[in-house]
Amino acid sequence: MNLSPPVAKRETSKSTLHNITRADHYAWLRDSDWQSVMQNPSVLRTDIRTYLEQENAYTKAFMQDTEQLQAELFEEMKNRIKQDDSTVPAKDGDYYYYVRYDIGAEHPCYCRHPASAPAQEQILLNANELASQYEYFDMGDCEHSPDHRYLAYCVDTKGSEFYTLHILDLVSGETLPEKIENVQGNFVWAMDGQTILYTSLDSNHRPDKVYRHRVHTPATEDSLMYQENDPGFFVGLDRTESGRFILISAHDHTTSEIHYLDAHAPHQSVELFQPREKDIEYSISDHDKRWFITTNADECEDYKIMTTDLENTNREYWQDYYVPSAGTLLRGIYLFKNFMVRSERVQGLPKIVIERFDEDKSSNSEYAIEFEEQAYELGIDTGFEFATNTLRFSYTSMTTPTQIFDFDMQTQTRELRKQQEVPSGHSVQDYITKRVFAHAPDQTKIPISLVYHKDTVIDGSAPLLLYGYGSYGSSMPASFSTTRLSLVNRGFVYAIAHIRGGMELGYAWYKNGKHEHKKNTFVDFIACAKYLIASNYTSKGKITVHGGSAGGMLIGAVLNMEPDLFHSAIADVPFVDVLNTMCDDTLPLTPPEWPEWGNPIKNVRDYELIESYSPYDNVAAQNYPHLLVTAGLTDPRVTYWEPAKWVAKLRAQKTDNNVVLLKTNMEAGHAGISGRFDSLKEVALMYAFVLKMQQ
Repeated sequence: MNLSPPVAKRETSKSTLHNITRADHYAWLRDSDWQSVMQNPSVLRTDIRTYLEQENAYTKAFMQDTEQLQAELFEEMKNRIKQDDSTVPAKDGDYYYYVRYDIGAEHPCYCRHPASAPAQEQILLNANELASQYEYFDMGDCEHSPDHRYLAYCVDTKGSEFYTLHILDLVSGETLPEKIENVQGNFVWAMDGQTILYTSLDSNHRPDKVYRHRVHTPATEDSLMYQENDPGFFVGLDRTESGRFILISAHDHTTSEIHYLDAHAPHQSVELFQPREKDIEYSISDHDKRWFITTNADECEDYKIMTTDLENTNREYWQDYYVPSAGTLLRGIYLFKNFMVRSERVQGLPKIVIERFDEDKSSNSEYAIEFEEQAYELGIDTGFEFATNTLRFSYTSMTTPTQIFDFDMQTQTRELRKQQEVPSGHSVQDYITKRVFAHAPDQTKIPISLVYHKDTVIDGSAPLLLYGYGSYGSSMPASFSTTRLSLVNRGFVYAIAHIRGGMELGYAWYKNGKHEHKKNTFVDFIACAKYLIASNYTSKGKITVHGGSAGGMLIGAVLNMEPDLFHSAIADVPFVDVLNTMCDDTLPLTPPEWPEWGNPIKNVRDYELIESYSPYDNVAAQNYPHLLVTAGLTDPRVTYWEPAKWVAKLRAQKTDNNVVLLKTNMEAGHAGISGRFDSLKEVALMYAFVLKMQQ
């Protein structure tokens, strides 16, 4: 195919910091009024739009011979999704609430039925009707009031994650005239059923304020309850499991602070629980006359549980309640009237432990729920009710579709409430999943989760897709995916590298893959690829690597380090212009990210460290694998110009004839196209690229 890619113009822009001057030939791709572009994509500067559209046209032309394959992949993936799917109804007082999809619908219906009459469905909100007038549509929070009278919901119609909050009267069926713009997408009802607390976004897309809204009053009368003045801290909202308190949290990646409010008296002022201390994180729940605090205080980096009286919240009053043993990461706690549920990760595997509150702590009052597979993932849904013996949890593995269980914490029995259906068919016995370990250069063992078809011959001949993330302490679950079956059924081995920078093996696993130790993330990933080759799961020249956002930074870094190891790569909305972004404190995520990467504005050592691995800054005159890069024009997390600049620089400097494609969603943001089926078209494009490059 004789196609010529677009050539981005070069306009040299120089910047100096710490007496170091850098030249950036593609800085012009950053629209100076990017804040307005987030709100209204049509105002994007003409020359930038023209270039991005040329890139899209080139990608479409290059992939034109795969259109039939893309359609085939899309239909495969769509046929693995149950069309009329629904969640398991969750009880809240006199009602059961649930979400369901109509056949062919992209968006859900939010429903309930009376507890005494399951057949009397009430459709509270049909998101498809709301979405019909927009190119992009995403639902944020959607929650009913505690008295079941109102439904509040948030919508984003641009992909920029600026949400608008609406309130629906469930008695009259009318949407109330007041609407609240530029909210984060989450909110909390007070227990009076008349008051909503919500977070608002500033002009740089940072959630920095909490307002109180009274139903049936204009938004202009909303009162400010909390304002965060440190741009490095984001604000969030929650309500404790008991329903007694509303929590306002301010946090970055390593430090937190919480204010609380009586949920039954939402017009009172908020109270500070414990002032922030650098690198001390805590979260809180209440039970009876005590607070339960999950924290890394006292150098307990894998977290522990402490308690204090409701009136004495300062840290000096905190007392140890539960300190995990070595090798156990406490992921969180969930409180019920008679039980505490602990979510833990032991040697990388998730675990659920249940303790009765009405028994002596010194007695054998706790037990764990047992599971059998080598590698799996668990999720917990606390539901709406506090005074219940039922715990709802999900179980999945790379071969096992998601199962939803209701577990009776009193009798220790479980009931399967839902099994994820794969309408086109799926047999667990047709697939093999394993957990293996690579060795990093410093001899650290790196877990890898694998899945492949039982008929795939493991002799080095199989193509392999290696996925990774490795940032922010986010653990990559060894869970089931219907989409990846389209590769696995075509003979691919699918591998997830649980590299440092995540938290699969505890907080130290995260700490040893961040800031000054960030390069461990990259060498771990390369070590996983080399192990998979040495173990005959694949061979050199047959590996595709894939990562998104900060995982896209991983892809960019390893391609600079060892490009000959990989055949092709996919970088979704990749965070690749790390140094420029971390030096720009006007961007939405920059100040809160400094604890993760370092602050190159204030610290020359951090500057030099980031510069040493930032993918954009380390593009070299060398061969690179085939590459597909995606971007979102209204993406507030990884701004569109990062992948655009990276692609332009790669094309200008690489020494091979391999293809580099850029696909920018001109009407979407970080999450890509909205809709449960439409979003599969993006996956189909990626997989078609992988398969085409393997030919």
